[in-house]
Amino acid sequence: MIELTVLDHLSEQLTVPVYMELPSGAPDRFVVLRKADSGRENFIYSAMFTFRSYGESLLEAARLNEQVKAAVDRISELDAVASARLNGDYPFPDTSIKRHCYQAVYDITHY
Repeated sequence: MIELTVLDHLSEQLTVPVYMELPSGAPDRFVVLRKADSGRENFIYSAMFTFRSYGESLLEAARLNEQVKAAVDRISELDAVASARLNGDYPFPDTSIKRHCYQAVYDITHY
């Protein structure tokens, strides 16, 4: 399951908690990943993931976003992952919980 592969990889690579859903009582800095879309062609799978980096300030969220991108860029070192391509990243203020956030969107090709 690619979600578990990505979650485990980021949890190993980052020094902040990584979740698959917004936690209650969240720490100051954390990451939430979500699979937004998926597909398959000739037994090669693809998935679009969003990675939301939360911080105490917009600058801290942007710094964490850079760490997340570096970690996701390394995910293709895993046997189960063929490639990871950044679609884009941008400020993504989370008004529902009033937290600073950046979001990176990746296409991940996997087996």
